Amino acid sequence: MTSVLTEYTRPTPYIDYDTPAVSVFAEEIADRATDPVDQAVLLYYTVRDGIRYDPYGIDLSLEGLRASTTLENRRGWCVAKAVLLAACCRAVGIPARLGFADVKNHLTTERLRQQMKTDLFYWHGYTSIFLNDKWVKATPAFNIELCEKFSIKPLEFDGTSDSIYHPFDLKGNRHMEYLHDRGEYADVPIEEIIETFRREYLGDSKSDTSQSAFIEGDFDRDVDRETGRS
Repeated sequence: MTSVLTEYTRPTPYIDYDTPAVSVFAEEIADRATDPVDQAVLLYYTVRDGIRYDPYGIDLSLEGLRASTTLENRRGWCVAKAVLLAACCRAVGIPARLGFADVKNHLTTERLRQQMKTDLFYWHGYTSIFLNDKWVKATPAFNIELCEKFSIKPLEFDGTSDSIYHPFDLKGNRHMEYLHDRGEYADVPIEEIIETFRREYLGDSKSDTSQSAFIEGDFDRDVDRETGRS
């Protein structure tokens, strides 16, 4: 492996695959295949569907964003799930990094709309994985149950082409628009994320960005209510 890629295989404070829970979890999944592409695909679907998407209670602390924390909680927002997938890939020797983009997300809840006062999601996270000598994007955020409830097509990943959100849902309604590419990183650019969140969501550069500053509640219950399932 080249020295350039080595940076994307190391553990970091956030991508903490050197913790036993994460390393064992990743190895048990990846051991079902021998080819790195097949291993990455298995890890993607495990994180996509085994970890529930939850944009409520975002925690921007080191402890809150660690891969090990998301694995323990079995839920997380897009960045947290991207961090976990990157950790799983690195744990089995597959280079991975974190990608970010600003998006207009039409899949949301009334509680989230009221709190954020916008449908712009800054620093939406995905995982970029190095397979067959190229980087491919994988977006494990929305678990399949959530996609079914909102009538959107689940994102598939084959390890050979980018997996990013569709612009329309299954009914032809607007779903996701990518507005600005923020690049890809070896670890979470937390200071930049915090600065943007303070400015865009909290309206104050000195506002608290701890878990209590964001949405609290039951995201699954809110989704069921808005989709007529409760």
